[in-house]
Amino acid sequence: MPAKTKLAQTVKELRKRHGLTQVQAAEYAGVGLRFVRDLETGKKTLRMDKVNSLLYLFGLELGPVPVDRKSDNEIEK
Repeated sequence: MPAKTKLAQTVKELRKRHGLTQVQAAEYAGVGLRFVRDLETGKKTLRMDKVNSLLYLFGLELGPVPVDRKSDNEIEK
């Protein structure tokens, strides 16, 4: 699953699990409703600060995660 799709799915599931509407999640996280809607539908964004504001509401944050490069084309040094 692409990372943006996984992020969208995770945010939507967490929001619903906590019984929040998109409006409430946006308000509590200090971001706009449109941002929440766009994020939940997988729209591209470069506003990682806003992504983290929303994730912080659920006790998470976006950060670097190691990946297994053996299955991909490794960067040659």
